[in-house]
Amino acid sequence: MNSKEFSLKIESIVKEKRITYMDAVVWYCEQNGLDTSQVSSLISKSLKEKIQVEAVNLNMLKIPKCGVLPV
Repeated sequence: MNSKEFSLKIESIVKEKRITYMDAVVWYCEQNGLDTSQVSSLISKSLKEKIQVEAVNLNMLKIPKCGVLPV
């Protein structure tokens, strides 16, 4: 499996189950008996960015929210 296929699987899990990208990666690993450290090389740049945005919004990362309009 390459990173493109993995990203497509994660995208479909997110849409199907309506969960976050972080949760989708963990769920995929649990379902397939993988360790999360094994799939780190399969995560594409766009998927990393989406996970980073989620982490910033959940205050898991201390990166300033630049360019985000208040809602």
